[in-house]
Amino acid sequence: MGSIYLIRHGQASFGAADYDVLSPLGERQAQVLGSHLADLGLRLDRCISGSLRRQRDTAEWAMKQLPSAPELEIDPAFNEFDAEGMVRVLLPAVLADEPDAAATMADIARNHAEFQRLFVLLTDRWQGGEHLHDELESWEVFLARAQGGLQRIVERARAGEQIAVFTSGGTIAALLHCTLGLPANRALAMSWEIVNTSISQLKFHAGNVALASFNGHTHLQLHKAPELITYR
Repeated sequence: MGSIYLIRHGQASFGAADYDVLSPLGERQAQVLGSHLADLGLRLDRCISGSLRRQRDTAEWAMKQLPSAPELEIDPAFNEFDAEGMVRVLLPAVLADEPDAAATMADIARNHAEFQRLFVLLTDRWQGGEHLHDELESWEVFLARAQGGLQRIVERARAGEQIAVFTSGGTIAALLHCTLGLPANRALAMSWEIVNTSISQLKFHAGNVALASFNGHTHLQLHKAPELITYR
């Protein structure tokens, strides 16, 4: 059987002007991941990343630690959903019930817990199909995009191949929804627990795909440094 390793990007720049940049800690997480894969003796046949900067940079930092790594391939199918666009489109509809929401979103660096509560509320509305907007990719389109990327990998793969996919938490949740048949809201809820640079392993054979492990982050735990375990 072959394996597809779904790897979440390292810590991004939460609260900064450009979220799509790895923080110094995110770079370190990616290096730790790569060193761990090298220690395991994992030989990758393909390495794929979404086109977002945080995904590509995580892949590049990790692959630098491997003695032999394939050339990085870019596939936007594994990009995260447009969180900023979702907030922009859906936030006005909740202001009547959440009058402080705009202030919270304007200063998320100092309102982590309240931001997370509001973000979950908005993603639940987005996934449920509320307030569809032409400017915003719907859950169904996002799901089809991610599933199409996975299908292309499986259709192209040879038996026994080892393939790394550097992606994001929402994309991993979407693929778990497709693979396990989980209700969409439960899959999205799982995404909040996905650790930066964690590994979720899919096994594939004869076109069939199954989940082998979820959210593995032993490579971070072994360092006994709690600051390495992050969720943004």
